[in-house]
Amino acid sequence: MGTEESKKRPLVFAYYVTGHGFGHATRVVEVARNLILAGHDVHVVTGAPDFVFTSEIQSPLLFLRKVLLDCGAVQADALTVDRLASLEKYSETAVVPRASILATEVEWLKSIKADFVVSDVVPVACRAAADAGIPSVCITNFSWDFIYAEYVMAAGNHHRSIVWQIAEDYSHCEFLIRLPGYCPMPAFRDIIDVPLVVRRLHRSRKEVRKELGIGEDVKVVILNFGGQPAGWKLKEEYLPTGWLCLVCGASESQQLPPNFIKLAKNAYTPDIMAASDCMLGKIGYGTVSEALAYKLPFVFVRRDYFNEEPFLRNMLEYYQGGVEMIRRDLLTGHWRPYLERAMTLNPCYEGGTNGGEVAARILQDTAYGKNYTLDKLSGPRRLRDAIVLGYQLQRVPGRDLCIPDWYANAENELGLRTGSPTAVTAENNSLTDSYPQDFEILHGDILGLSDTLSFLKSLAGLDALIDSPTKTGKHSIRERKAAAGLFNWEEDIFVARAPGRLDVMGGIADYSGSLVLQMPIREACHVAVQKIHPSKQRLWKHALARQQAKGQGPTPVLQIVSYGSELSNRGPTFDMDLSDFLEGDEPITYEKSRQYFARDPSQRWAAYVAGTVLVLMKELGIRFENSISLLVSSAVPEGKGVSSSASVEVASMSAIAAAHGLNISPRELALLCQKVENHVVGAPCGVMDQMTSACGEANKLLAMVCQPAEVLGLVDIPGHIRVWGIDSGIRHSVGGADYGSVRIGAFMGREIVKSIASKLLSQSLSTNGNHPDESEEDGVELLEAEASLDYLCNLSPHRYEAMYAKMLPESILGESFAEKYTDHRDPVTTIDKARNYGVRAAARHPIYENFRVKAFKALLTSATSDDQLNALGELLYQCHYSYSDCGLGSDGTNRLVQLVQEMQHSKASKSGEGTLYGAKITGGGSGGTVCVIGRNSLKSSEQILEIQRRYKAATGYLPILFEGSSPGAGKFGYLRIRRRNPPKQN
Repeated sequence: MGTEESKKRPLVFAYYVTGHGFGHATRVVEVARNLILAGHDVHVVTGAPDFVFTSEIQSPLLFLRKVLLDCGAVQADALTVDRLASLEKYSETAVVPRASILATEVEWLKSIKADFVVSDVVPVACRAAADAGIPSVCITNFSWDFIYAEYVMAAGNHHRSIVWQIAEDYSHCEFLIRLPGYCPMPAFRDIIDVPLVVRRLHRSRKEVRKELGIGEDVKVVILNFGGQPAGWKLKEEYLPTGWLCLVCGASESQQLPPNFIKLAKNAYTPDIMAASDCMLGKIGYGTVSEALAYKLPFVFVRRDYFNEEPFLRNMLEYYQGGVEMIRRDLLTGHWRPYLERAMTLNPCYEGGTNGGEVAARILQDTAYGKNYTLDKLSGPRRLRDAIVLGYQLQRVPGRDLCIPDWYANAENELGLRTGSPTAVTAENNSLTDSYPQDFEILHGDILGLSDTLSFLKSLAGLDALIDSPTKTGKHSIRERKAAAGLFNWEEDIFVARAPGRLDVMGGIADYSGSLVLQMPIREACHVAVQKIHPSKQRLWKHALARQQAKGQGPTPVLQIVSYGSELSNRGPTFDMDLSDFLEGDEPITYEKSRQYFARDPSQRWAAYVAGTVLVLMKELGIRFENSISLLVSSAVPEGKGVSSSASVEVASMSAIAAAHGLNISPRELALLCQKVENHVVGAPCGVMDQMTSACGEANKLLAMVCQPAEVLGLVDIPGHIRVWGIDSGIRHSVGGADYGSVRIGAFMGREIVKSIASKLLSQSLSTNGNHPDESEEDGVELLEAEASLDYLCNLSPHRYEAMYAKMLPESILGESFAEKYTDHRDPVTTIDKARNYGVRAAARHPIYENFRVKAFKALLTSATSDDQLNALGELLYQCHYSYSDCGLGSDGTNRLVQLVQEMQHSKASKSGEGTLYGAKITGGGSGGTVCVIGRNSLKSSEQILEIQRRYKAATGYLPILFEGSSPGAGKFGYLRIRRRNPPKQN
């Protein structure tokens, strides 16, 4: 630093380092090194190992004090933050002993005669400095109030005082030295931006490679995870031929393949990075800043609930330095395409990398009394920070964080920059650019959903077929050609989205009035609808010929294109005159509609879509005087038991309602869609599928009592718990004979219970007369309720066992039941008199399932423990075997449940923390998908993948995995879009 400053007395800096990872310590090294070069004492308060500092700074002016005053984010594993545990650990570390910490730190600061306190970014250090009468400054790219605020939103408001206290502590510092890739930090009054803080290089690329025995022509990737996933086994085939991988943080006992090289624990990472061709790791300030500085392509894997990541990721991608790898490909070794893609990048960061020197100068000048009060107003900056912070906290769960482009650009726009190089967020990740350029969105928000963005881009590409018929994308030529002529691009189009669902608990008990817990999955159906005057509709040739044959002018026509027809062996298009739904002025009966759609087996699928039109006509009295063009694109696989049909119905009705200005609540819409499936399609399903698709929210369980559809609310899935779906490959059909017969058996059981209760009630009244005592009166009231039982689930398990279990027949012939009880009173099924129906198991299942679901819901809110997880898993297992008792099991789903049990009870799981705890068949049973519950950890994901591999080895079928969640149709709403530059149409 300058000669003028060297004449002044040396200063004493107290430098506090957060306990969150090595990244903070490594950047502190660079700032501290420059302070020491200027002749100042630096006392570092840290929990990091000594070698992090002493390998770079060999000076008597460096003092290390091993004290941990915060805990950062507690990680469940290498890629997952445990939000609740983070808050609890911070409370234990910094809140409970706060008074003692402050007293100790004030005394220590005075004892070393500290002139200045620097914090990266320990909150209590700022307050301790203020109490000691010493100025302080923070240096960081994020603050803990920003990180913990989102955790509080998820974990509960009882922790919110932590955030208030942290923000108050930060407010005591003079200003913030803000690093590139920053998050919103409204607690700080003023900020000064500095360049990237990166460690300097000691050796050249050539020297490092020579020492490691690696030739210049060999491609090298550095695996830099700061602690690898536990039990992870690296394999030779993970790398492209001829590549080598340098592994940081490998344990001494870890065995590596010949193309993987274990680095020493104290290896100087910057030199290794600069000698490599790309890096594979997780995003943090240290990895991102040094990758940018050394122009090293970075293949990264996202971390769950690591809230600074999106801001760093945007900076990385803006400078063309990043490639995202999905977690599954990391674990399964599918690395090649990502590494090869990284080799095509041209990282272009040209900004400053001397942030350590710049920050040290600012600290020294401030300590000597230079006024760094900024000549800009802090109000606009703090307002921007507060707006973005609030936006992040209120975002829809499950959506990616999007950072508004104005957030980083605003200071440039106002001419308020201090001149220091700083990061700019990625333009291609901004809110405005996450909308397709081809459409103007007049209403709604895509909510950051990548599948919606892809659908809109696909929609925009339809007109390309007019000029180039070979450009068909991922759909068949026939589908795309039909869709290309579907819409009039000068008119508005309405888009709706509805997800499938994973049945976590409740299943077939829904039609018996049970409580159910359902999760909307990531996969969803999109429907685009256009209402258009018949004279403007572009009809397909056969539809036009049909109208001409009738000798009439243009009349309303419904035209549907459905993608994915070749996978389902069905026709891709359907059309009908809307007048076909009318007899005179009234809609046709549901029975006639079933006959209408049954005429052509290849087009029976259209009942799920066109049936929504008929139900709106019959139930709401709507009349459609315009034509309707409709495109269906569903990513919810059919026959897997994840409600592909409900997602199609809900998305179709939502889009049609939006196009016609109908205001239908999500609950009402779900009930209407159930009528489509029950009465038009003819499938006897309950209502939980449609309700979840319409009313669900991402990463939450929809709790609903199906009597007929009372939503109790949304149940958070605790951060330490994760739910998966694994497809058995055995096609499930809610319209299948087994499901229908079990439903009939349950309704028969209800009628038999009512009949028994009526007889017992008559006997009780005749025996006790008109003056029963209190206990007898209570018994009479129970029998009266049971004699008029609306839903089996209103009968408790103990009451069922005490009064009715032994009196229900195992099975009964349909004819015998009809003779004795007349009817089973189910409006959507019909008894076959020649068929034998199981009764006892079918009736018992919903009674006990309702109890299991209530217990499951209560356990989700209980204290975190292995007992909690074991109990949740046991409830799933009990449900699974109850399905089998009803005759709704299958070899495939039984095999998957058995594999989960083998994994759960393996020595590896018992020796450490168990990871998978239970599994069950879902939905209507007889195949489909199995729901698995386990600990939210990387080890669990590995075990799920191992189950997938074992199942394939045994059956030849690789199961589809359902991971993740997304918002229901009600939360999504609808989009009204218009083409910006509509193509000319013939």
